[in-house]
Amino acid sequence: MTPQELAEVARYLDDFSKQFNDVLQEVTKRILKQQLGSDLLDESLSSSNNSSSSIRINPELLVQQQMRFLEKQQRLWQSASRAFMGEEFESVIDPDKSDTRFQDKDWQGNPVFNYVKQAYLINAEYMQELVASLEFEDKHVEQQVKFFTRQFINSVSPSNYAFTNPEVCREILATEGENLAKGMNNFLRDLENSPNEAFKISQVSVDAFELGRDLAATPGDVIFQNRLIQLIRYQTKVDSVYQRPLLIIPPFINKFYILDLNQKKSLVSWLLEQGYSVYMISWVNPDQTYADMPFDEYVKQGVLAALDKVCEDTGESSINTAGYCVGGTLLGLAQAYLEKISDKRIHSLTFITTLFDFCEPGEVGNFLSQSMLPVVEQSIKQKGYMDGRILALSFSLLRENNLFWAYFIDNYLKGADPVPFDILYWNGDSTNIPGKAYLEYLKDFYIANRMAGGDRVNVLGQAVSVADITLPSYHLAAVSDHIVLWTAAYKSCQLLGGRKRFVLTESGHVAGVVNPPEKGKYGHWSNAQIEEQGTVWFEHAKYHKESWWKDWGKWLSKKSGEKKDRADAMVKITDIIEPAPGTYVKVRLERF
Repeated sequence: MTPQELAEVARYLDDFSKQFNDVLQEVTKRILKQQLGSDLLDESLSSSNNSSSSIRINPELLVQQQMRFLEKQQRLWQSASRAFMGEEFESVIDPDKSDTRFQDKDWQGNPVFNYVKQAYLINAEYMQELVASLEFEDKHVEQQVKFFTRQFINSVSPSNYAFTNPEVCREILATEGENLAKGMNNFLRDLENSPNEAFKISQVSVDAFELGRDLAATPGDVIFQNRLIQLIRYQTKVDSVYQRPLLIIPPFINKFYILDLNQKKSLVSWLLEQGYSVYMISWVNPDQTYADMPFDEYVKQGVLAALDKVCEDTGESSINTAGYCVGGTLLGLAQAYLEKISDKRIHSLTFITTLFDFCEPGEVGNFLSQSMLPVVEQSIKQKGYMDGRILALSFSLLRENNLFWAYFIDNYLKGADPVPFDILYWNGDSTNIPGKAYLEYLKDFYIANRMAGGDRVNVLGQAVSVADITLPSYHLAAVSDHIVLWTAAYKSCQLLGGRKRFVLTESGHVAGVVNPPEKGKYGHWSNAQIEEQGTVWFEHAKYHKESWWKDWGKWLSKKSGEKKDRADAMVKITDIIEPAPGTYVKVRLERF
């Protein structure tokens, strides 16, 4: 890109500045009008600031870091000077191979952009080394400081600004600035659909898919509903089915259809093809009228109500169950409660990326901590619920360059429309959580870690512990999971009694779970022994180059009884409320 072209880009940006400033003022007015938690945020962060006395700095190491920083800056200036004289630009520092932000040819070939890139990388490296060299007494404070330092570093990347991103500059020239106008419209649309506390960036259009047609399209019926759930019974696909049905409890912080995307990715459809009778909970998207609903109502009106209906619908005295993420946590609490009252209607348990021991919450713990509690409480006090869009932003910031800044660049700087992608559509289809339930979940599990600390949790008037569980259980974790660390899932598995099987899939929290056997994309590790340490378990585990679905299918089939003719398994149709996927799942937060 020539100096003349850069000057032309600057002219377009200058012409567009008034419109941009008008929008900035609108955003500022909105924030000031809400006045949400500015003092509270300062208060919540003060706990980290007050810990500064417990942070030690090595002066000698600090001097060494500063000298390396100055030496690299000097080399960069010298290299840049020679490059502007027509010589080759020496690379003082290169981005990590996994860093996709600087792949455009002009980041290397254009001296201006190359200099901006390397200057940024040198400063970023210095900040990261500085924080890494600090010695913290409080490990949680250390994790928070490192996490938010990374957030700051990635937010100021030159790729995130129009004038310092060569791809955006070329787009401005090609469209004569039209991309900026379109990007501003995209920004205003997202602003309109965002809560005051957080900004929800579109990863895919809300109209890209239709539930019941494109996603969540496996045939079935809603056969029960209460204030909290709809229960879906799916239509069997084969001539003979297993005697014992399967009830799936998805997380209530997301929609259930991650397990029923299109037919090629649907775990539900695959289970039906194997001969299982499948039932699925679909959670309500709660509003302020649910404010006082406690956490254990998700056990009572969710898991236990569904259990009652599945047993009634099939005539079976016991069923198999599976819980995903926090749905698994609910399932574990429900079974601990059932053990307490000697109820034996659950035959086996499957826990998919589930925590009971919250000692390693991963980076999500930076948002679900004691220091952030005042801000959360203030937000809930105003609304009556935890806004699902705030949680969605928190999860996106765990992979900020891929799930936030990449869309910031495409949507607002380039003015592009998001590409339809089913998993990202689901990812953006968030659900609220009742205020009381969320605070109890946050305090009892993420902050107090009561299930792992020897304390019992009160569930429907009973003091329960997952250590009392005696049923056979299957536990799946994902090796690259950034929400439920696999080592934490392993520790959670160890808390339970009964015969246990632990399996580790490749990939992460979603892609590792939604892993159809036909594609064979991700394999898994298994080890029949539950070792004392997860690392020891992994050392002795055997790798299988196939989906974990097959391993689970073998395990589940042994817990499902004999197969019977589909005609013998037919159930009444008088209790059908509506076709699947039902109405609860179709309530989106943008339309609240």
